[in-house]
Amino acid sequence: MRIGMGYDSHRLKKGRPLMLGGVQIPSPRGEAGHSDGDVLLHAITDAIYGALAEGDIGTHFPPSDPRHKDKPSRFFLSHALDLMESRGLRITNLDCTVILERPRLAPHREAIRASLSALLSLPPDAVSIKAKTKEGLDAAGRGKAIEAFAVLLLEERV
Repeated sequence: MRIGMGYDSHRLKKGRPLMLGGVQIPSPRGEAGHSDGDVLLHAITDAIYGALAEGDIGTHFPPSDPRHKDKPSRFFLSHALDLMESRGLRITNLDCTVILERPRLAPHREAIRASLSALLSLPPDAVSIKAKTKEGLDAAGRGKAIEAFAVLLLEERV
């Protein structure tokens, strides 16, 4: 078994879509990033790379590379999943936390969970999504940024 932990954060910018776990969330502001900025998929991707001791997204897809500008984050996740599968491993469970002041994520939690379940080939009961605020503290707490954490467990495929 191998454990991976991932983290990502982005500034929020007017006019950008807010993507979380492959789901577009209605919001006037979204992630400002080199790709579509989906912090949750980035954190999950980094957790996979971490469990494999393979660095992070920036190691595999440097933000200075214009070929990856505005790519959907599913592209990066797919690469990490392929690497994981090539080593005979699979994800057994995933626990995520998203930190965002607004909009409230509770109405979107099940859609995000279903999206992640499909993307990762996991049963929904193996995917946990939590939403937190920072109660006005730091950039995320002032509504200027979004953060995501992901922890997952890999085990050998049977």
